[in-house]
Amino acid sequence: MKFHELVAALSESPATFPRFVLPDGNYIPAQAHITEVGHVIKDFIDCGGAAGRTESVLLQTHVGNDADHRLKSDRFARILQLGRRVLPTGEFDVEVEYDCCVVSQYPITQVKSAGEYFEILLGRKQTRCLAQERSKQEAAEACCAAATTCC
Repeated sequence: MKFHELVAALSESPATFPRFVLPDGNYIPAQAHITEVGHVIKDFIDCGGAAGRTESVLLQTHVGNDADHRLKSDRFARILQLGRRVLPTGEFDVEVEYDCCVVSQYPITQVKSAGEYFEILLGRKQTRCLAQERSKQEAAEACCAAATTCC
């Protein structure tokens, strides 16, 4: 989900309580709040020697001792609005960082209204071999270039 899409969706449901749904169906505790909105730039070299770059928005959650603390969607949207100061665009995908026993990052896959809650569904990140993916793409492009009709 893109940053600007998340802000718009939160703004449409200001009286709801955000609820982060982990990939296994469990929830980040209700008293979690957003402590950082970050612009993350990752420059890298893959195993095939090609340089790459990814950029994303990272929302850091923190679960405090105050179990009565509840973040509402309108406050969450205002925190995100503050984050625009460090973001060159609202077009970056958003990930949520959560520390349950190790710090993990989850991409936001979907949001939906669920009564008094604004559910933020989190997906799993996976590693992949970019050089292998690039090799398959180059093979497909070579096939199409040699064929009279695209394969």
